[in-house]
Amino acid sequence: MQRAALFRGGDAQMAAGDLGELLVPYMPTIRVPKSGDRVYKMECAFSYDSPDSEGGLYVCMNTFLGFGREHIERHYRKTGQCVYLHLKRHVVEKVPGASGGALPKRRNAKLFLDLETSSDLNSDDFEYEDEAKLIIFPDHYEISLPNIEELPALVTIACDALLSAKSPYRKQEPDSWEEELQASKHAKTLVQLDNGVRIPPSGWKCSKCDLRENLWLNLTDGSVLCGKWFFDGSGGNGHAMEHYKETGYPLAVKLGTITPDGADVYSFDEEEPVLDPHIAKHLAHFGIDMLQMQVTENGLRDNDIKPRVSEWEVIQEAGVKLKPMYGPGYTGMKNLGNSCYLNAVMQAIFSIPEFQRAYVGNLPRIFDYSPLDPTQDFNTQMAKLGHGLLSGQYSKPPMKSELIEQVMKEEHKPQHNGISPRMFKAFISKGHPEFSSNRQQDAQEFFLHLINLVERNPVGSENPSDVFRFLVEERTQCCQSRKVRYTERVDYIMQLPVAMEAATNKDELIAYELKRREAEAARRPLPELVRAKIPFSACLQAFSEPSNVEDFWSSALQAKSAGVKTSRFASFPEYLVVQIKKFTFGLDWIPKKLDVSIDMPDFLDISHLRARGLQPGEEELPDIAPPIVIPDDPKALDIDESSVMQLAEMGFPLEACRKAVYYTGNLGAEVAFNWIIAHMEEPDFAEPLVIPAFGEVASSGAAALGAVGLDNQPPEEMVAIIISMGFQRNLAIQALKATNNNLERALEWIFSHPDPEEESDPALDTMDMENHANANILAETGSEGPRIKDGPGRYELFGFISHMGTSTMSGHYVCHLRKEGRWVIYNDLRVCASERPPKDLGYIYFYHRIPS
Repeated sequence: MQRAALFRGGDAQMAAGDLGELLVPYMPTIRVPKSGDRVYKMECAFSYDSPDSEGGLYVCMNTFLGFGREHIERHYRKTGQCVYLHLKRHVVEKVPGASGGALPKRRNAKLFLDLETSSDLNSDDFEYEDEAKLIIFPDHYEISLPNIEELPALVTIACDALLSAKSPYRKQEPDSWEEELQASKHAKTLVQLDNGVRIPPSGWKCSKCDLRENLWLNLTDGSVLCGKWFFDGSGGNGHAMEHYKETGYPLAVKLGTITPDGADVYSFDEEEPVLDPHIAKHLAHFGIDMLQMQVTENGLRDNDIKPRVSEWEVIQEAGVKLKPMYGPGYTGMKNLGNSCYLNAVMQAIFSIPEFQRAYVGNLPRIFDYSPLDPTQDFNTQMAKLGHGLLSGQYSKPPMKSELIEQVMKEEHKPQHNGISPRMFKAFISKGHPEFSSNRQQDAQEFFLHLINLVERNPVGSENPSDVFRFLVEERTQCCQSRKVRYTERVDYIMQLPVAMEAATNKDELIAYELKRREAEAARRPLPELVRAKIPFSACLQAFSEPSNVEDFWSSALQAKSAGVKTSRFASFPEYLVVQIKKFTFGLDWIPKKLDVSIDMPDFLDISHLRARGLQPGEEELPDIAPPIVIPDDPKALDIDESSVMQLAEMGFPLEACRKAVYYTGNLGAEVAFNWIIAHMEEPDFAEPLVIPAFGEVASSGAAALGAVGLDNQPPEEMVAIIISMGFQRNLAIQALKATNNNLERALEWIFSHPDPEEESDPALDTMDMENHANANILAETGSEGPRIKDGPGRYELFGFISHMGTSTMSGHYVCHLRKEGRWVIYNDLRVCASERPPKDLGYIYFYHRIPS
């Protein structure tokens, strides 16, 4: 192994006895990494410094935490740890050969760090060299490595094990974040044959067996061949692997996964999925333009069923020359593989002054009082990310071309362009079944997840998430008795429905639909897309109109009745977040997206939506709870077979569908679908439904009888359903306990108790907050009521997040923010001045209150 060879040999610099005596006092503090130890040898715990940085990275030989030059002294003072392994990557000029040119390319034996290489580096003239040495504090005594003959055996073993350790973000549990993909060693030097092969946009099939699924494009010769049971679990005849064995062409990309955000690439030689930093160039060789490609379930481009000018181009402002932006506040974020939802949300969050002050303004205090493991502390990682985005340290313009050669002759100092939020994502997604995966996620759900963590981890006297908090007044009216009930709840997002019936271009939409069907039938190119143009005022009107309450129980009638509900603002937040409800379910219950254009205003006034409370002449509904019905035999519970069949038609196992409908109390296919998504990775997912006998701990009957004690926990299935709807675990348990495990009533209880007292039982935490001294949860109840920042309902738009793709499970997110008088587009690592901000195609909008 290349890295292990680092310690095999080397010139002696000190007598073995001298080195041994020097290290004797510190031997008890030097540990050898064990299985399960997280070794952070590529990134500082407090900054985005790495071995590539000018000062290198210091790795503690006891805790295995990494620290940049600015933060190593803090760790030494706090822990007293003295021995660190210093890692540094240099870029040096190659030694010239006899003819005066650089020596022929060879395997570089001086590389032992798993770092990405810069594509800007001229590999013909320059090369990387990695350096490792032990540093002993406080005197900064250096011991150059390798020194296998001089160092004590324990130290040599510890250093070698540390350098050989895998990424700390590798897959730890079945449901946790998968191991981070590494760049293929073949990507930079891949040879592509100039054989004239051009890949069509659709209609692919294996060139050997005519299979049309699980197809892979070899990036060397352009062969399209079927895969076998690897990488994505799909079946095939293995012709792609056979082709590699015959030719040795190492890289292949899966057709149908190519999007502007990347593609699934597999290395036959390395026997694992990999990243190809040059994938756009490699695909262009075969005539594939990544910007035009969108992933589809059947392997077809979205362009085969959509217009030539798609939302991908409009939202990313393709075809327009955009000026890159550099400096504080203009730092990009690397996409870790479908992490664009996180990047977009965090760019918007740290454009807000309250979050800047809370985390970056308090950075010295947060860092000084961080726990012993700062990688597992929310406030530390928020401050680190905020500083990385706002400091400008990782957003510097490229050097002028005439200076590059001069600088390179001395030593190449790489320019930091953007940050990689690996550590941040690993921590905040810990324990979450969706965000801990590498799958695409809903930016709105992640925003609420983040706000939940901010609430749970107070920093300073004020909570920055308060700027989003507002109270919603819900007025529920019994249609028969005309009596009303007023309740209040806390919310953070205004969800606006899409009023499709109010489209102003209905005639154009009808004509387009006819042309589209004719083109599909005749297999002609599709007509240019016509989007529904929806007035914002219609969406606002739809928000304010009454909605029917399903299965409403009227306390006035002591029976079920028809009911309607209207929502108004009991307070207006400092920052108003507006979500356009573009995502819905089709008739087949498959999630889909409404491709619409809404004329979102730059200035918004919702003062007319202010709540008014109980009005003169209105009579309140009696405060009486619905009766609790205890079944004589829980097994007699009917299962809604229509809901079961709806789910089964979506491709889920029949028994899993029956369990989903049963455990969600026959509340419909949509709620049962959420249960399936939350449980589909469980080993007994497709096992037959076994209904607990009456009196068992897990049964609703036992809970209804008021059993007490530690074993009286609500059924985990019901808890999971409520969590999947966006509520906290402790709130779900509290609601189920208060309603005797009645799922429907528990949901009503949550909405009528916006600020329940938090339970302090650590077993209820959804995340492991170990070592966090400030993990106490702020109580939201009390004499002063919920924390709100009420004021006028007039706002100005300052940012929006847009989504490209057909559903939240795929696609790409981009953020636009208004800074210093102009719009800026944040597209992962790319930060540019925006020329045509697509304000009508946004998904989440951010408004700031206009001072009165």
